[in-house]
Amino acid sequence: MKIQQFYNKAYAWILETGPSVLIGIGVLVAGFWLIRILSRWLNAHMYKRDIDPSLTPFLLSLAVTTLRVLLIISVMQIVGIQMTVFAALIGAIGVAAGLALSGTLQNFTSGVLILILKPFHVGDNIVAQGQEGTVQAIKIFYTVVRTYDNRTVVIPNSKLSNEVIINISSSGNRRLDVEMKFTNSIDFREVRNIVNNVLDHAQSALKVPERRIGISSIEPDGYKVMVNVWLDAHGFVDTKMEIQEKLMEALKGSGLKLPGMS
Repeated sequence: MKIQQFYNKAYAWILETGPSVLIGIGVLVAGFWLIRILSRWLNAHMYKRDIDPSLTPFLLSLAVTTLRVLLIISVMQIVGIQMTVFAALIGAIGVAAGLALSGTLQNFTSGVLILILKPFHVGDNIVAQGQEGTVQAIKIFYTVVRTYDNRTVVIPNSKLSNEVIINISSSGNRRLDVEMKFTNSIDFREVRNIVNNVLDHAQSALKVPERRIGISSIEPDGYKVMVNVWLDAHGFVDTKMEIQEKLMEALKGSGLKLPGMS
């Protein structure tokens, strides 16, 4: 008798809720399919509109996540799940998760600030947290930097929004400072002519801003010459080594006896 009552109740429940469950499943499958298509369309549309590549992944992820949450809530309404209990449960989980993930939420807020204020962009060379490299991606919670020796460094966004960041490529150029010491027997004018000749023939040395060559300090056993020359920010390290090599070769080839030479 009890088994018969159970079957009757189960049958009545299936007849009553079955159609709404099937409709909910259909809406869920169709909704995820439409969101996937919309995601591709948004990605292509933002690419055509030339939106900042730093913002594209964030906006796309935010839009897709919002649509999925709305879809799930709508399906729950169709199926007939009581939202009151669900909302209370979500609220309790949210409080616990907020306490446990306070650092993650701080990274999220910092990521939004970075994307809005734009202290750096994808492709910029920066110095942050003791790391120098090129920004590969700006994510919601972290930023990926590729160092010059090909290490991938993942930096939490909270560290980037609350501490000092040096953007060494935002202006497009960087100044190379080279200091060299000479004995008092070497004429400074001759040194200056040699350095100018090297820089005049170096295609990587920029003409503007103007270079500067002068005596930076005078010491009992000689003097120091400071060379300030501007280079492109990208490829700075390679250009720096190239120019320093040419300066050394030109000074040695001129017959000047540099300190340490016999």
